[in-house]
Amino acid sequence: MSLIINIYYKGENGNARKFAEEMVSSGIVDRVRKEEGNLRYEYFFPMDDPETVLLIDKWKDEKALDIHHKSEMMKEIATLREKYNLSMRVEKYTEVV
Repeated sequence: MSLIINIYYKGENGNARKFAEEMVSSGIVDRVRKEEGNLRYEYFFPMDDPETVLLIDKWKDEKALDIHHKSEMMKEIATLREKYNLSMRVEKYTEVV
């Protein structure tokens, strides 16, 4: 059973979108996608809320997600989140196939 994590990043003055753009331009997104067990890592922009970015993050299993959460990249992501003064709302789902 894979895990799907929806993370809603919310900011002001376009900061959520700037965060996502810097995640891509800095190479963090590519590195996360190359982690063992990562199945999806994509950003989306809700049409009705320009100050929010949705990250859909999919992992093979809980172990792969735990390893990701302990990685150095999480510190980099947290630093960027602080830089752009973002709040987060997280939803976690188990995919049953």
